[in-house]
Amino acid sequence: MRIDRLLDVNKTSCNSRISLKEAAQLFTRLRINKIPVVEESGFIAGILTSSGIAKAFLDKVPFTTPIKDYIEEAIVVNHKILVSTILEYPLNRIVVVDDNNNYLGVISENKLANSLLKQRDKASVNLKAILDTSNNCIVSINSRGFITYLNKSAAKLLRVEEDEALGRHVEEYIPNTRLPEIVRSGKAEIGYRFTYGEKTFITNRTPIIQNGKIVGAVAVFQDITELQTTMEELTNVKQYKDLLETVVDNDYDCIVVVDADGIITMFNKAYEKFIGVPREKAIGRHVTDVIENTRMHIVAKTGKAEMADIQKICGQEMICNRIPIKKDGKIWGALGKVMFKDFKEFTALIEKFNRLQTELEYYKDVVQKIQGAHYTFDNIIGNSHQIVEIKFMAQRLAQSNSTVLITGESGTGKELFAHAIHYESPRKYGPFIKVNCSAIPESLLESELFGYDEGAFTGAKKGGKLGKFELANGGTIFLDEIGDMPFNMQVKLLRVLQEKEIERVGGTKTIPIDVRVIAATNQPLEELVKEDKFRMDLYYRLNVVELKIPPLRYRKDDIPDLIKYLINKLSIRMGCSVPSIEQKALDIMMAYHWPGNIRELENVLERCLNFVENGIIRSSNLPYHIKNSELNNDGRILLLKEALEETEKLAISNALDICKGNKIKAAKMLGISRAGIYQKIEKYGLD
Repeated sequence: MRIDRLLDVNKTSCNSRISLKEAAQLFTRLRINKIPVVEESGFIAGILTSSGIAKAFLDKVPFTTPIKDYIEEAIVVNHKILVSTILEYPLNRIVVVDDNNNYLGVISENKLANSLLKQRDKASVNLKAILDTSNNCIVSINSRGFITYLNKSAAKLLRVEEDEALGRHVEEYIPNTRLPEIVRSGKAEIGYRFTYGEKTFITNRTPIIQNGKIVGAVAVFQDITELQTTMEELTNVKQYKDLLETVVDNDYDCIVVVDADGIITMFNKAYEKFIGVPREKAIGRHVTDVIENTRMHIVAKTGKAEMADIQKICGQEMICNRIPIKKDGKIWGALGKVMFKDFKEFTALIEKFNRLQTELEYYKDVVQKIQGAHYTFDNIIGNSHQIVEIKFMAQRLAQSNSTVLITGESGTGKELFAHAIHYESPRKYGPFIKVNCSAIPESLLESELFGYDEGAFTGAKKGGKLGKFELANGGTIFLDEIGDMPFNMQVKLLRVLQEKEIERVGGTKTIPIDVRVIAATNQPLEELVKEDKFRMDLYYRLNVVELKIPPLRYRKDDIPDLIKYLINKLSIRMGCSVPSIEQKALDIMMAYHWPGNIRELENVLERCLNFVENGIIRSSNLPYHIKNSELNNDGRILLLKEALEETEKLAISNALDICKGNKIKAAKMLGISRAGIYQKIEKYGLD
């Protein structure tokens, strides 16, 4: 993986002229521990860390002093290098630049940790898969003789489930086993025989040593019957040889074999038919007397293979391979095989291969980007009657192919329901394709949804590109933020839903599709229809069944369960211990109205985990606007003007959090102009 996928979303930098005080304020406000120092010219002067600020404090220098004397040397790396190349360097000193040495950002420690964890988990899964597919039985124990692992072959032999045997003493399943003795002695036993039931096995028993200490032992054993079977098969070599000759003789491809002197020893019927020479007259003769323009005798002498060589036989060009036959380093002869009897066949295959290669490269790129459904109904937390009712309805809908419209405020978990419906549906083994209708530019939306043919427009890929609907064929497509779809695209989407077929951009033929559509929006589509911003016919086509996800403020009974689930999830992601939460903090969170819903709740808990002390989330860890959602700092009831300003500030802050700092999206969510949100951000100091 390249490091540009691990960049921190916070791209803050400063120049060397700012003061230590200004730098400390940046550290405090952004809650970071390092800031790259980038001059106006683009030169990366170094990196300022929190330890550098601490050193200045200990040196008792004035905080008006410029930071230049406390800048540490930065390790500047290109954004295209792989993660594995930076692991040996201090992470807090790495600065990432583009090909023109322009500053891009710093590496997120959380993203790096998650990436390494995924690699570790993948390696663990691969190792287990390898061991489980082994025909050999494998059993390991710990230092006390309890089973810590057994693969599927061992479980089958012992007639026990893998999970059932784990943690049980090995002698419960293998009486008189010597594995505990291996732990005591620390000496391996290689090639020993033992009997289990009516079978005899050969086993290797070895101790497991970690940091110089014996922590267990492992046994690998194989049924000798399999070896006996192999020996019996070897005695039938002649029969297999005869069978091989029969197969070669009936092969469509022309095959000829010569010895080291170029004398033909094998000549199949296909070659006989191709050049019109009977096999009886070919075998035993020199290859040059039978096949014109041949080089078989040269390959048999030099031992150098000639692949895909063009040779003219019977007035037409054909393509053949000539391969030397070697044994124990000695050349015994050569094998020739006609791959294409006519050069036109080869040309046609190359053209087909190029088309398939183009499609393959595209599919590989798509597969890397596409994510299937990762969540089930078990991931939807809550026992309130509202959420239980909506989950029951969604589970019923999962069994059908009806179009579903999921509505609800931002952050309520609409995408989670879409994942769960697909996962529980008969289409669960098909693709689950997500499309954010508001995130794709209008000019690209049609080609993204329906694909395009080669030459459809300037810059189009050779061979064209499949659209999201074709990629979702046989599965589910999730159209998020459907209310933001441009009006002209709504007509084309309606036709796809009605006709169950699409037409690529620049294409001339229709392509049938089998796709279930799940759409979601946080906008009131009925109002958009009245304002002629959303087609009425598309609205009714999408609104076959509507799932209205209740906001968090209407199901506050679920907040304790959600807090418990999210704290566990965030603790794993952040690599910290799972804290408890004091009752006062819980009461405050229960009283808050949560305009950002579950997404806001998760963000608040993540903030708390960064400041938690002694393993307890206290009310003091909560953000100011949550602790003081009803009263201001001195406890008096706010005046009307103050209350309105506080509410406006809170709404803008929540919108910016939900939109991850994107001011244009936040303005759109709040229903105010772009200039208006910039003015209010400056007014309330939210920038």
